[in-house]
Amino acid sequence: MVQINFALKEVNCKVVFYGPGMSGKTTNLEIVHQKVPEENKGELTSISTDGDRTLFFDFMPLDLGNIAGMRTKFQLYTVPGQVYYNSTRKLVLQGVDGVIFIADSDPEKMAENIESYENLIENLREYGKDIRDLPHVIQFNKRDLPNAMSVEEMDKQMNRFGVPTFEAVARNGEGVFPTLKVLAEMVLESIERMDSRRGQKTTAQAARAAQEAAASDSGSEGSATATAPAPAAGRKQAGQSSKPAPKAAAAPRQAAAAAPATSANRQPAARQPEKAPRQANAGAAPAPRPTSAARATSRSGQTRVGAQHQTPAKKGVLGLVTMIVCLIAAAAAGIVWFVMQQPG
Repeated sequence: MVQINFALKEVNCKVVFYGPGMSGKTTNLEIVHQKVPEENKGELTSISTDGDRTLFFDFMPLDLGNIAGMRTKFQLYTVPGQVYYNSTRKLVLQGVDGVIFIADSDPEKMAENIESYENLIENLREYGKDIRDLPHVIQFNKRDLPNAMSVEEMDKQMNRFGVPTFEAVARNGEGVFPTLKVLAEMVLESIERMDSRRGQKTTAQAARAAQEAAASDSGSEGSATATAPAPAAGRKQAGQSSKPAPKAAAAPRQAAAAAPATSANRQPAARQPEKAPRQANAGAAPAPRPTSAARATSRSGQTRVGAQHQTPAKKGVLGLVTMIVCLIAAAAAGIVWFVMQQPG
């Protein structure tokens, strides 16, 4: 995965040298490190074992100029060639941007070449990557062997996806930089394609947002146009009905006066002191205070209103007591009448 450091203005790309054991992966990296100027290279770290010269990986940042005002830095890695280090090889492939597969030209190593290439495909698949979409090249190394396989035969057996291939003798430096240069160009082209796709996606999203905003604006304008005559009509109706308005206001008062007083509507409206009209002149006399008689009348009215606001429970108790008293009086009257009817 390409990493962009905006603080340092650097674009970091990861390239991995992959292949079977003793095929020349570490030799390629050592030749690059030897011939690159000191100011453009970092420290080369290598761990050697008995079976192979690479156990984990070699790391070397390599500057290859500027792109869009940013320095392009390639980080070069190798993987252990032994099959039993597959977990380490898979780990090194994480976030890879390009692969250089180093194939051994020895005919006896062809089976190992094919096995390692299949292992590369499988490890990339576990990261969700398709090798056909990943920039990679194949280098046929050790072309100086007396029994080296022909390039045509190796290409037929190894290059199933038609990627660029190169002949090399890594220990002499032949074919090392042409291989790296072509892969670097492929990685940069891949980055440019990704940027263009992101740009197109961003442009499409902006266009959709603009269309939605335009549709929203046109809809709001249409609704405003449709509802614009309503205030004028309202003003016209208000002007026409301004004269008979007092009669209409008097109608509810007449209906309220004509309605019979029931238990539900016996409650008179609370009397509100009328607000004094605004004085036309600042020097007008203030409104007179209510007299004591008016205050007494207001209190009696409030008392009547409070009495009428009795709760239904109190009314029910009073009704029950009244009924009991009536029954007792009727019974007493019946007893008196019965006694008076008896002879002598």
